[in-house]
Amino acid sequence: MIHTEDLSKQFGDFWAVDGVNLDVRPGQVLALLGQNGAGKTTTVRMLTSVLRPTRGSARVAGYDVVAQPERVRAAVGVLTEQHGLYLRMSGLEYLEYFGRVYRLPDAVRRQRCDELLDYFGLAEAARQPIGQYSKGMRQKLAIARALIHSPQVLLLDEPTSAMDPESAHLVRQSIAGLRAENRTIIICTHNLIEAEMLADHIAIIYRGRIVISGTADALKRDLLGPPEYEACLQRPRRGVSFDLPAGVSLVDETDGRLRFRVEDPPMANPLLLRRLLEAGLEVVSFQEVPRPLEQVYLAAMQQVRYG
Repeated sequence: MIHTEDLSKQFGDFWAVDGVNLDVRPGQVLALLGQNGAGKTTTVRMLTSVLRPTRGSARVAGYDVVAQPERVRAAVGVLTEQHGLYLRMSGLEYLEYFGRVYRLPDAVRRQRCDELLDYFGLAEAARQPIGQYSKGMRQKLAIARALIHSPQVLLLDEPTSAMDPESAHLVRQSIAGLRAENRTIIICTHNLIEAEMLADHIAIIYRGRIVISGTADALKRDLLGPPEYEACLQRPRRGVSFDLPAGVSLVDETDGRLRFRVEDPPMANPLLLRRLLEAGLEVVSFQEVPRPLEQVYLAAMQQVRYG
């Protein structure tokens, strides 16, 4: 649904994006992570045919971003960091306006406006000027605008910025629902917890280049090593010994908590747990030690900066 080859953009002597290769399938959510100025927004602008690439190519929903810009824009819904809301319009007028821009039939346009205003909890404020909306309400209206024409592809820049927890949860549910409808979504975000929650695939961009990409689990293994598991015992083991299965090492022991590094969890964990129990140890819990995406991001940044 989104395919780029050597996608690049130069401003003067500066390459804002330099050789980005992406392949995002229908129904897939890609989280594009990176510092401010890393090239995320410039990449999105090329994918929406707002900026013309200096080098390389990109196709979105089967359309070439240079040769078929109108087709690309019709297939894409975009949430930008600066929403461009018309503050004197009401929320309903604003969605109606963009429904006309996308040439939706009258009945379809009215239905979409009502559905989206209701879904995002804006129905009661539909006839109020947008200038009276809170930041969270404006964010939800901007997302509704991106969805007004039921696009195949969504490009979302910080979709839950400035939202209260309930509204952010609603937006995340909406993104998950769109993925289930086989839509393709790119999320540019600094919220790494949200990125891990929503994305099938992670790509980290640094100085205009994709420096690493993959699933969250694959990136954790590549950058952080094998996963670790912790066994919490009823009481400290006090010299009780047991044999470790192949590919398992004990990395820490504190106050009845045993932490293991496990190369192949599906194969080794059942055997490890059996040996703990056979040694007479009372295991209260056995679980994977969480490794947040933040650790992956920081490791990736350290790797590209210092090798």
